[in-house]
Amino acid sequence: MKILFKIIWIINFLFLFLNISGQDTVNLKDEVSMRENVDFKGQASVWLNINPDVDFPVYAGLRYIPEISYNVNVKNNKLIDFEASLNSYGSAGLQAFDSLHSEGDIKPYRLWCRYSSNQFEIRFGLQKINFGSATMLRPLMWFDQLDPRDPLQLTDGVWGLLGRYYFLNNANVWLWGLYGNKKPKTWEIGNTNQECPEFGGRFQIPIPKGETAVTYHYRLADTREMDSTISAIPEIPESRIGWDGRWDIGIGLWMEGTWICKSKNIGKFTNQEILNAGLDYTFNIGNGLYTVVEHLIFSYDENPFAFSNTMSFSGTSLSYPLGMFDNLGAILYYDWKNRNVYSFANWKRQFNKISLYFMAYINPEKYQIPMQGEKGTLFSGKGIQIMFVYNH
Repeated sequence: MKILFKIIWIINFLFLFLNISGQDTVNLKDEVSMRENVDFKGQASVWLNINPDVDFPVYAGLRYIPEISYNVNVKNNKLIDFEASLNSYGSAGLQAFDSLHSEGDIKPYRLWCRYSSNQFEIRFGLQKINFGSATMLRPLMWFDQLDPRDPLQLTDGVWGLLGRYYFLNNANVWLWGLYGNKKPKTWEIGNTNQECPEFGGRFQIPIPKGETAVTYHYRLADTREMDSTISAIPEIPESRIGWDGRWDIGIGLWMEGTWICKSKNIGKFTNQEILNAGLDYTFNIGNGLYTVVEHLIFSYDENPFAFSNTMSFSGTSLSYPLGMFDNLGAILYYDWKNRNVYSFANWKRQFNKISLYFMAYINPEKYQIPMQGEKGTLFSGKGIQIMFVYNH
């Protein structure tokens, strides 16, 4: 019922928008230049995971994401476009050939409409919102769950309204309002109170040899469904402030940070500080070895910037093209507090419309990398995974 309500909400917004647009001097038929386009595409994937260290050593799954898009080119370089896609998936785990666990779902993946010009866009509905300079350990991973090890780069979207304006000097400003996203998003402690919308914005400007940006987000947190160690409070004003900068000085350098502050005391989770520094460079070895190195420090504190409950991770990503159709990759994480190493390797073979991935990993059985989504539990222990992906 909630999904149906959101779909009806979007349809009503479309009719309202078209009615308002039609109140100028011409009707829609006069304004549209008859350049319309409908596109249907999809992505089907199937995978097999073998891991003797988990409850279900053999796990298999399949997923299909159909997507339909429609756009209308309007006079004066204006565009109206729509996108709708579904995430339909199922998986099953087998244990010792006598126990079976299965799950599956069909849910909206993207469902949005957009009005845009050369320098402006406004997008409404279920969409992906992401930003920042870091790639592996991201303090600004506020609204997505992108995992660098995931070949499909899947992430759930958020329901909301996003506007962006791009200045001629490459500066840009973002404004957003979110509503109907109850579950905790990345780095959030507690659910979001459903009676109050969230809102925020981002301002990015060019600087010598790079760019920098400040970001802000506000919501009302709800901790009533958290465990007993956290005070159960239905309305906690929460402000989130982020900063990031990136420079290209022969090598790529970036810094990124977030401070999350709740206005009511809930113990050590009242304040969160998350900092990242990283670099990337392509070494002139063979076909080119692309390397990313990042270091993350995060802390949960009752008092701001006390850094009394800290953890730190370092990450390295390597990518090497063997040729036009093959690529080797590896990702390593190191947990400095628990002295654990997380390793992941991937070989990709690209055919015409089919991609083949062979992945192997050696990780601790207790997975502690922060905010890595569903892949964290799947990649615990030691195992291999094979994935076929078909795009049409």
